[in-house]
Amino acid sequence: MQAEQQAVERTDATDEESVARAAVRAALLEPGALVRAVGSGRRRGEDAPKYQRVELRYVDLKGVRRLQVTEFDERQAHTRNADAGAGAADAVVDELLGAPYGNWHVETTSETLRLRYTKKGKSLLHRQAEQHEQETSHDRTKQRMLDPAAPFLVELGISDHLGRVKPSRQAKYKQIEEFCKLLLPALEDAVSAGRIGTGRPLHVVDLGCGSAYLTLAAYHLLTAAGHDVRMTGIDHNPAARERNTRRVTALGWQDHLEFVDATIADARLDTPPDVVLALHACDTATDDALARAVGWEAPLILAAPCCHHDIQKQLKRVEPPAPYALLTRYGIVRERFADVLTDSLRAAVLRQVGYRVEVVQFVDSEHTPRNLLLRAARTGATAGPEVRAEYEALTGEWQVTPHLATLVLAPDREKVL
Repeated sequence: MQAEQQAVERTDATDEESVARAAVRAALLEPGALVRAVGSGRRRGEDAPKYQRVELRYVDLKGVRRLQVTEFDERQAHTRNADAGAGAADAVVDELLGAPYGNWHVETTSETLRLRYTKKGKSLLHRQAEQHEQETSHDRTKQRMLDPAAPFLVELGISDHLGRVKPSRQAKYKQIEEFCKLLLPALEDAVSAGRIGTGRPLHVVDLGCGSAYLTLAAYHLLTAAGHDVRMTGIDHNPAARERNTRRVTALGWQDHLEFVDATIADARLDTPPDVVLALHACDTATDDALARAVGWEAPLILAAPCCHHDIQKQLKRVEPPAPYALLTRYGIVRERFADVLTDSLRAAVLRQVGYRVEVVQFVDSEHTPRNLLLRAARTGATAGPEVRAEYEALTGEWQVTPHLATLVLAPDREKVL
């Protein structure tokens, strides 16, 4: 009897997925109605897709409508086109739906479909009647993660009242845009893997939020993606807190987004966050932010470090291991080496406390020289002895002690909310 019941449940789940997948497939194969579709994240228990995110829309090329597929890896976008007819588009759509993406967001001229796979492999399809305008011009304005006309960008002074990014704020817009491109798929991957629970609000904390560019952008992005977000910005500058609160009130977000006047080390939360962000916290403030995230056991951390004075100072006081004296002899070389060493050691420390870590470039150096991003997903797995040995060999050779290590590796450290 139990075996028969399990077989029925599996059949029901399969039928449910078939219905959901068929609905998404039909929307993707409607040349006159599909506005935009995005596949992202990873299904739990599956290998990661070849590309982090894929976007689909229809374009008219030389009078012929084609399905345009843009696939994104960590560094660039790859675009290909398939004829809307003759079965070519069908084959492409079937290929993409067969990839282990954990989330599909599809906009048509009449509705929005959101398909999500839970950590148990169950498919959940949500459909909402919404009108969207289809644009099939190949020469249209470049598709962006953040619409320059979004009210929060106008409120921040990044865009003008006509919804155009101001020439003097292009670099800041680009930083936020590229950061968001990494945030959304990382979050959806964490949700698909079961590291972040569903059925409750998503709690996001921005440590050292400053002028709150990233705070507002993340809230806008994640809310638009269908998440019920509760956002907290932490900063010790009372003037910044007051200014940011006025902006949030003007946007009507004050019920779900608040700013707390506190240092990163002293900030207290009622509940541990799901996501911790830190954009360009100076020097060891990045270590403080990472340590707080570790103490909260945050499932996802994204931090873009700023200056790295602490390790630089330590390198000035020690004799470098042979034959690497040239790396610290010249000031500019020592500074750049310290940057690389600091972030490598931060990643090594995070690995020892149960995180899978990637260090990526999130924006071109022309927009900011501080363009590395630490993206860490908590697995809870115990690091093998080789991870610790590798770290100790490097710190021992260079005679340095990362500030983050003193905060999270000390046996008597306190866990605080």
